[in-house]
Amino acid sequence: MIIAEMLQSTLMQRALIVAFLVGLSAPVVGTYLVQRRLTLLGDGIGHVALTGVALGWLAASAAGVADRDAWAVPGAIVVSVLGALLIEWMRTHGHASGDVALAILFYGGIAGGVLLIGIAGGTTSNLNAYLFGSISTVTRMDTILTVVLAAFILAIGLGLRPALFALSYDEEFARASGLPTQLLSVLISVTAALTVAVAMRIVGALLVSALMIVPVAIAQTVTRSFKTTMHAAMVIGVVTALTGLTITYIKPWSPGATIVVLMVTIYGLVALLRPLLLRLTSRPRHYHPHPNGGSSTVDSRHSDF
Repeated sequence: MIIAEMLQSTLMQRALIVAFLVGLSAPVVGTYLVQRRLTLLGDGIGHVALTGVALGWLAASAAGVADRDAWAVPGAIVVSVLGALLIEWMRTHGHASGDVALAILFYGGIAGGVLLIGIAGGTTSNLNAYLFGSISTVTRMDTILTVVLAAFILAIGLGLRPALFALSYDEEFARASGLPTQLLSVLISVTAALTVAVAMRIVGALLVSALMIVPVAIAQTVTRSFKTTMHAAMVIGVVTALTGLTITYIKPWSPGATIVVLMVTIYGLVALLRPLLLRLTSRPRHYHPHPNGGSSTVDSRHSDF
């Protein structure tokens, strides 16, 4: 009954489409970020995205556009991508460590957003929907942008998985193998930025990183390969995003907070049940003769990317 009512609402139809695509694509990027130990990158870009939202508002005001929210997401996309490129440039050129670069973006992103939204004639309350997510702010244009960007994210994350796995697992080996490691690093950063911009409407800029990282953390507790981890994380992301959105249709709760709390709860349960789950999902190890006698064990944990 509730599902039928949700599907009859145009607003909820758009929100469900966006939630499905965000839940599907965000963990793909998160799998690479976890492997590269860049789990805070999403947080840094999320803060910078607020400056993009405010710039969109400012540009709309200057152009005389009444619906300033319509320019918010495009502004967030542009600034998020620029912020990701800046982080990568600072990291690779040695001007600052990754942590310092992220800290600068944390502070500068929030301060810039608050300052510019005031200049545009708004208040900090106008940023709340972008900070924590809001179903009511998902427009038809947001849905179209989400479809396009999610397709791009999935194409990069799944289509280039062997090369991106090699980069994430051992960058030096990837470079020695002739892979364009700098270009691939930029692709991961830009894809993460696009994921943040896409997910802002549902989970908010402050919680978007959780949608990229927590499903991967859950999947890693019971999977044995990179590919399986990614696929399991995608399923977890979709299920929790749609479930959280359904709950917020019934209860007047924040969708972003509800989705993240669901994920964290699942992580806690899986961590407690991990010994049992591993026994149920473990694959037998295969023993092969060792050239010098005895036997060697082959573990499939990293063999399937």
